[in-house]
Amino acid sequence: MKHIPQAYPNPAERQAALTAERNWKMAASAHAYVRGSTMRFYEWLERSDRCSVPDGPEVWICGDCHVGNLGPVASAAGELEIQIRDLDQTVIGNPAHDLMRLGLSLAMAARGSDLPGVTTAHMLEQMMEGYEAAFIEPGEKSGNETTDHVDVPRTVTRVMRAAAGRSWKHLADERIEGVKPSIPLGRRFWPLEPAERDAIDALFDTERLRTLATTLRGRDDAAEVRVMDAAYWRKGCSSLGRLRFAVLASVEGHKGRQRHCLMDLKEAIAPVAPRCADAGMPRDNAERVVEGARNLSPFLGQRMVAARLLDRSVFIRELLPQDLKLEIEHLSRDEAREVARFLATVVGRAHVRQMGPDTCAAWHKELQRNRPRNLDAPSWLWSSIVELIGTHESAYLEHCRRYAMLDEAA
Repeated sequence: MKHIPQAYPNPAERQAALTAERNWKMAASAHAYVRGSTMRFYEWLERSDRCSVPDGPEVWICGDCHVGNLGPVASAAGELEIQIRDLDQTVIGNPAHDLMRLGLSLAMAARGSDLPGVTTAHMLEQMMEGYEAAFIEPGEKSGNETTDHVDVPRTVTRVMRAAAGRSWKHLADERIEGVKPSIPLGRRFWPLEPAERDAIDALFDTERLRTLATTLRGRDDAAEVRVMDAAYWRKGCSSLGRLRFAVLASVEGHKGRQRHCLMDLKEAIAPVAPRCADAGMPRDNAERVVEGARNLSPFLGQRMVAARLLDRSVFIRELLPQDLKLEIEHLSRDEAREVARFLATVVGRAHVRQMGPDTCAAWHKELQRNRPRNLDAPSWLWSSIVELIGTHESAYLEHCRRYAMLDEAA
């Protein structure tokens, strides 16, 4: 299917254009469909005939733990790790849900790489081994916690090296097509309504946003922050349709020199991931996202704040050149197993760092149960993934049929 970009719409026409864009993105591949079908994933899970999923400990979970939501993340101090990088759906919930979501995503990546079914079974085995590796001496942290005692796949190493070598110019060229202090309107960036620009200017006049912009090392804590330009950002897949703004700001540096930063403002909405009934989570959705990030992805969490914009809950973070998405489209059999193990270790460590020793031991013991002799993965996980793959495939094909009909009608 060929997607032909159109000129940016007026603000009143955004929703229709974003819906069409989302449909096209989800129809691009079965793996891409995983990223945009979070709500349907939990609907399928709710009505499936799978084996009983264990009740894991109440911890912050990603809620949308697919492959594309993990990748290199930089800290405010300049450190770099692989962490969960999208927390829109984060809740205090059952960590088993992150395992199933990651397992489905990996299985669809394997199918997209034309790998045999036996590779999917091996991936799930490696995924569980990687996840359980996070339970080894969980109280000790030294160096880079996503690489300590873990073999990093070449696929991931390449991305980490690329991330480490990136600068502001790379980010500016990639996101705003150059280092000029303006955001070019076009396919990705759309014009704002006057009320939107006024609200953004007012938000960046607050101390909370000024502090966020001066958080990174090398910036003066008392520096003046000024909005240079802002635009509506057509970005993402499952989040298309929410408020999303790109803000180019300047931070006054040494001897009056201006340093630019690119801020991502995103609307936070109610999660669809199941939450624990008695969990003490913030009621405001942006506060929930920020708190989840601080628990699951500390590097990202320290660079985020929650706020109100146009009477909506939003969270804001500065985009850094080192923040990259892991693009896992085509894998060999060995790469598939290695990537599955490594990413599951990242998720496992995000979960384990929230658990005390007794809780950690109990959850580890639970994961060791119900393993068939011919598969080193819990039967509940295997049966859930098998059923979800079938449901996902049929839903994806139906989505493509509907999209094709709408495309022909247009």
